[in-house]
Amino acid sequence: MKINTLSNLNHFSGTVLIPVFETDASNNHINSYNDIEISTKLFSAKKDSHYIIEKNNNIYIYIGLGKTIEYKALKTIFRRISSKQKEHFGNNLALLLTDNFEDNHVEAMISGLLLGTYNLGHFKVDRKLHPFLDSDFDFNIVSAKDHQSIAKKALKIAKAQLSVYELVDLPPNTVTPKYLSAWAKDTGSKYGFQVEILGYEASKIAGLGAFLAVGKGSENEPQFIIMKYTPKVVAQSMKHIGLVGKGITFDTGGLNIKTAGMLHMKCDMAGGGAVFGAMQLIADLQLPVQVTAIVPCAENSVDAKSFLPSDVINSYGGHSIEIIDTDAEGRLILADGLSYLIKNFKPEYIVDIATLTGSSVATLGFECGALFTNNIEMSQKLQQSGDAIGERLWPLPLWDAYKSDIESDIADVKNYSGKPVAGAISAAKFLEYFTQEHTAWAHLDIAGVAFGDDEFAKSKHATAYGVHLLTKFIENL
Repeated sequence: MKINTLSNLNHFSGTVLIPVFETDASNNHINSYNDIEISTKLFSAKKDSHYIIEKNNNIYIYIGLGKTIEYKALKTIFRRISSKQKEHFGNNLALLLTDNFEDNHVEAMISGLLLGTYNLGHFKVDRKLHPFLDSDFDFNIVSAKDHQSIAKKALKIAKAQLSVYELVDLPPNTVTPKYLSAWAKDTGSKYGFQVEILGYEASKIAGLGAFLAVGKGSENEPQFIIMKYTPKVVAQSMKHIGLVGKGITFDTGGLNIKTAGMLHMKCDMAGGGAVFGAMQLIADLQLPVQVTAIVPCAENSVDAKSFLPSDVINSYGGHSIEIIDTDAEGRLILADGLSYLIKNFKPEYIVDIATLTGSSVATLGFECGALFTNNIEMSQKLQQSGDAIGERLWPLPLWDAYKSDIESDIADVKNYSGKPVAGAISAAKFLEYFTQEHTAWAHLDIAGVAFGDDEFAKSKHATAYGVHLLTKFIENL
């Protein structure tokens, strides 16, 4: 695909996308190039509407935005046009932009167009390439302003999100821990970050006891993935951010086997996927920060070797853990990931992200992720970053009143409260226990927003929530 900038449509032939605000409709018609007038009785630019007309050998697709538009809604509108009107795209597409559109609008539109190319049918024989992905495709931006840099950034954001769509949606017999470690190595080599993999033996030598306990029942070897990004130009005042993502490639629940919802547990590595996507995007954008990311990857299976409820296991941080529930496995691998990150790399800021608890879904539904932190600056910047791009977060408490939920008689700590209430909070308190009282740590529970139902597929699928959020947060630091 080639990106071009045009000042007008005088010599253009192809399909023209024309986003229109509802307030632009005046005198009962909407104006466009080539003396086209459309009656507002046919098209008034209401949100989520569109109107197609052919004239002068061009196809014009008018896209209604309503009176005002948010980033996520705009992105979804353009994803819909790309996905459902692709037969009109041909090999030459123009996006007509007036002065009404700000940079974030343009970013959302172009990201949406690329996201609309995603096809969930990874194993279908008749899978076809979207025109937008053809190397000979011409994408033209018609504007008085130069939007080239914004367009390139928008495409990088969408490419990273597309990578995560695929990682989360592919089946668990494809996406194993070793598949993810190979993906990390290949992506690091392509985009410019270092990758180190600790397999079973190396993890055992390192003392990653909690991480290894989770993967004991699987024939797929666990992989402790460490990624390090440093920009080409290093500044003395450069910040160092640490990321940790949950990489459970499939979660049966272990011996506390799940009785419902297991079909979707290939998506239990979506937090790790968000970290993978963020690392790709951060390196692609060459952000002026240092980032160290850890994704512990394991499969929580049922076998004679599986860890048992009431086991007491050791952790990398040196603390013993009583296993109350083997289905509370994500926090175990995150505990070792956090401890390893803090001890060996000492980042200034730490964010962990995971599809951790059904409790967060019960509290917040499918509208936003749960945010836990005692750092006011991080809380504000994470929420602001999320609000700006439609990946919203809402804070829940980390009060010490909940500390008793993870106290154990036999070990230093237990992995589950055993109570049917405040599950997301007690899980966060468990993770906090392994942060060594780090003053700038945040935990994001994204169980309700990492995958779901929408108009783009018949079954639940990935949202890539967290890729742009983490990157935006790091940009805003």
